[in-house]
Amino acid sequence: MASLEYSEQGYKEILTSLENSVLSITINRAKYRNTFSGGLFKELVHIFDLADRDDRVRAVVLTSEPTAPAFCSGADISGGWGSLWKEESEKEGEHAHRDSGGILAMTIYRCRKLTIVAVNGHAAGVGMTALQLPFDFRFVWSGAKLTFPFVRRGINPEATSSYLLPRLIGHSRATSLLLTGATVTPDSPYIQSLYHQILPTREEVYPAALAFAIELAENTSQVAIAYSKGLLQHPGDSVEENHLLDSRAIKLLGSSVDGEEGARAFKERRLPKFTGTLSKNSSPWYPWWHRLDVHHRKAKL
Repeated sequence: MASLEYSEQGYKEILTSLENSVLSITINRAKYRNTFSGGLFKELVHIFDLADRDDRVRAVVLTSEPTAPAFCSGADISGGWGSLWKEESEKEGEHAHRDSGGILAMTIYRCRKLTIVAVNGHAAGVGMTALQLPFDFRFVWSGAKLTFPFVRRGINPEATSSYLLPRLIGHSRATSLLLTGATVTPDSPYIQSLYHQILPTREEVYPAALAFAIELAENTSQVAIAYSKGLLQHPGDSVEENHLLDSRAIKLLGSSVDGEEGARAFKERRLPKFTGTLSKNSSPWYPWWHRLDVHHRKAKL
């Protein structure tokens, strides 16, 4: 991946930059209130997949231009819901449909690097689900109007939000948000705990998220982040099984180049300089969990 240049990927719906091991992605659809289009979906899936495999990237920050009308005002449904269906779901039945927001959410959720979103504007629908919930950290503007409006549009919450949101803020709060479709601000007791930091102005959100990303990129191990995310997302079914998982992980990491450097830096009272990468220093044991092939159309419930 060393020869990869993000600026050469031909993206039209996003802007990108890679500095200090942090990949910044800016949604570039201000003219359309940063609505979620088919093109934006494809470009975000592509770049998060690349970031996952690129050893140069230690953190990813997603944002939009602070002058845009919204961070993301939801999906572009000007053509009705039917415009979102693919040909196979029309021919083979409802079990063949794959929600694009869900595909993106899983791509971000599975990214082994640190993922941070800087919500510097209003957000609705997919702007709340796929573009926020699967991230590791969320920064937000205090004046943002936030809504999961699905039941007020005649559909259900999408993009794996009914799985992720209750796990992030609790079942009761998620119910209050998803079953009312209410509009709230970040200081609402229903959603406040979702955010790592709430900033007073739109202009402060991305710089705060970027500074946070740079600090973590400089002082954390790429491999340790991936394993730690795996343990958080795929814990054992019991405390005993989780004990077996984190015991094996710490044995592998403690014996790795980064584990040895971390102990050495602690002893020498200095900041560590981690050099381990996922392409060179990850164990064949990782990932330890089974991944369902959701793209196979026979994978249905």
